Amino acid sequence: MIENFKRLERRLVKKAHIFEFYEDKLELPDGKIDYYDFLRHKGAAAVIPVLPDGRILLVSQFRNALDRVTLEIPAGGRNTSEEPYIDAAFRELEEETGYRTDRLTHLISIRTAVAFCNERIEVYVADHLIPSKQHLDEDEYIDVHPFSLDEIMKMIFDGKIEDSKTIASIMSYHAFLLQKKNNIE
Repeated sequence: MIENFKRLERRLVKKAHIFEFYEDKLELPDGKIDYYDFLRHKGAAAVIPVLPDGRILLVSQFRNALDRVTLEIPAGGRNTSEEPYIDAAFRELEEETGYRTDRLTHLISIRTAVAFCNERIEVYVADHLIPSKQHLDEDEYIDVHPFSLDEIMKMIFDGKIEDSKTIASIMSYHAFLLQKKNNIE
């Protein structure tokens, strides 16, 4: 029965910088009509940059929605909905951290807020980092910090890192390393 939702109308309410806001009119399984909010997002890419010693680079930046500075893995939106996610990942890695790589390994796909938004983030692991230069956007102010995986895990469990893409990505990376270790032994 839950599959019997029918979208009757999608009305653009506002086109903003990083998303489009719609009001959807749906017919529910019982025949009633209800309205849902929907944010259309172009998608984004995120990167776990791993230094040769195993430390991971995180970026700190001000987040307006929270009115404070956060600690996150580097990430950014695709320039267009057609841009390959991996191209955005290569770009965002260098822009935000000042490092580049010639190799990215796909880790996971994340849907950030399925109740009202279609945003998809493709997460990659970057190793073989090559020092380069940050290329921040005009409105970006980002500091880069290296941490061990254990330090990051502790910050997650202590509530110091709350960003969902960072938590999901770091937990997945931790599981990936454990699986890799177990397969070797």
